This record gives sequence, structure tokens and C-alpha cells, in this order.
Amino acid sequence: MTRQTVLNEAHRALGARMVDFGGWDMPINYGSQIEEHHQVRRDAGMFDVSHMTVVDLRGDHARALLRRLMANNVDKLRNPGKALYTCMLDRAGGVVDDLIVYFREENFFRLVVNAATRDKDLAWIEGEARAFGVSVAERRDMAMIAVQGPNARARVHGLLHAADRAQVEALEKFSGCEAGALFVARTGYTGEDGYEVMVPVHQAVAFWNGLVEAGVKPCGLGARDTLRLEAGMSLYGQDMDDTTRPLESGLAWTVDMRPGRDFVGRGALAAPRRAQIGVLLLDQGVLRSHQPVHAPQGAGMTTSGSFAPTLGRSIALAR
Repeated sequence: MTRQTVLNEAHRALGARMVDFGGWDMPINYGSQIEEHHQVRRDAGMFDVSHMTVVDLRGDHARALLRRLMANNVDKLRNPGKALYTCMLDRAGGVVDDLIVYFREENFFRLVVNAATRDKDLAWIEGEARAFGVSVAERRDMAMIAVQGPNARARVHGLLHAADRAQVEALEKFSGCEAGALFVARTGYTGEDGYEVMVPVHQAVAFWNGLVEAGVKPCGLGARDTLRLEAGMSLYGQDMDDTTRPLESGLAWTVDMRPGRDFVGRGALAAPRRAQIGVLLLDQGVLRSHQPVHAPQGAGMTTSGSFAPTLGRSIALAR
């Protein structure tokens, strides 16, 4: 059965075209996908990302668990609210998922994982957590809305209580803080500045409508995909999965291989035989996934491809 976010009726009321995305009924666009793309690049747009899974880890050994599970080094997280992008690998070095880790307190970390990988992520994390005495709690009571674009932060600030606004305005990139019942993180998946806001489910519709009234335009998954592709951001299930390793998926920067670090999958991370590159189509046409590529680096295949509205050209990622 297709699942729905708490904002499903709000999307339909705005005339969204809905599609099945990883088992969720999600808006692909509200009209023109290209206009939604430009809206984020030029002003402020928002996305319902409540299908993503928020997971809270609590326990005295939560950091030790994450040292084992994550290819990036969670010891970089020392200030409350600081975030880290990382991959979680299996024992063969394949990417179980890419995710964000937030440091809340020494015995409390928050993860945001992909919707389509929810079940296997939770099973993997819970299986490892038992030995560390760490509790794993999925936060089904939280929705999430991404507000992105050059004017996105100002639009969100206008909806916050005065007591919370200064703290949110002071957030550095890749960090978050509580603002009343909200958790506001200065992160995103578009290449633009903005926030990803975790909001209690019972307040999500009101917050969404408040953003609409503030001039933030709803955008669908179609624009989110072209925005992230222009920014060179990989998509799980297309540009990486458990058959690929992060070093061949453009994610070497997320793997901390310093001596003494031991994490699941490290021993399988040999020198990559393949590399991820960006491709720009000089002629007319639109690049899609699974098209052959011949480059100075060798022969390969596109993993993601689309028309890039900002460039007015077709682009792709290829391995």
C-alpha cells in the first residue's frame, strides 16, 4: 500500500501531480517543473521530505556505535547541533545508505536516512546497536520540510518566535538547533542555502501553509532531482547503492581513512577501478541514466541524467 505524508491533502489542494516514489505518494510537480527549479535558484521553494526517516540514537555508547557504522568520522562532531554527511557501508564496502548525522548530546545523536532504504537501514542499525546498548527510535511523530533558495532563510525566520529567531539566524552551514518544537538544520539537497525543518506532525500543515503565505513556492520531486544533479549531488539507488563503493561514487571526501580508524567495510575499500565524472552534452538532446559514455578516463555508463534548467543544457553523472 502506498504511504502518505501528513501533507498529502495539502499537495492535492494545490493541484500537485502525484506519483509513487519509493512506496510513497509524493508530488512530482505543481505545474511547471522548470519554473519550480528556477524558483529555488532565484528565490525560495520548498519540498515535502517527510518521507525521509528520522532516527534517534540514545545511550552512553552512541558515539562508539557510530564510529563503527559510519565511513566518515563522527569524532568531528563536538558542538551540539553540528551535522556530518556520511555513508554507512556493509562488510563488502557497498553503500547501505548515505545519510546525515546530527550531534545533539554525548549520549544522543540523530540520523536522517533515505525513505526507500528505511527498512534495511533500521535493521542494520538495530543489529549493530544491541552490542553497544544503544536505543534506536524512529521518529514517526516528525515531518520534514526543506526550504531552499537565496531567500529561503529569511522566509523561515519570519515564521519563528522572536526568542528562537536569533539562534536560528546564527546557524552555520551543516548545523541545526531547536526552535520551540521545531528542529531547524541549515542543510539541503539543491546546491542552494536554506533549511531542512523537522516539525511535529500535528503542526506540519500549519507550518507548510505559513510558508505558502510567506511567499515560498511548493516544489515537487522533479525539480528536486534537477537541482541536486546540477549541484553534482548523488542520489541513492541511481548513483550509488550496495553494489558500489563510495570511492567510485564521487564520495571519497566522506570516507575518513586515517590510521587507526576501524569501521564496517573499511577492509573492502581497495583502490577504486571506476570513477564518477560529470558529463555535459554539447549537442541537442537529453541525457538519461544507463546510457554508454566514452571518455578519456575510459568507457562507462550514465547513472543520472537530465536537462539542466539553469544551464539550458543536458547533464549527467557517469561512472
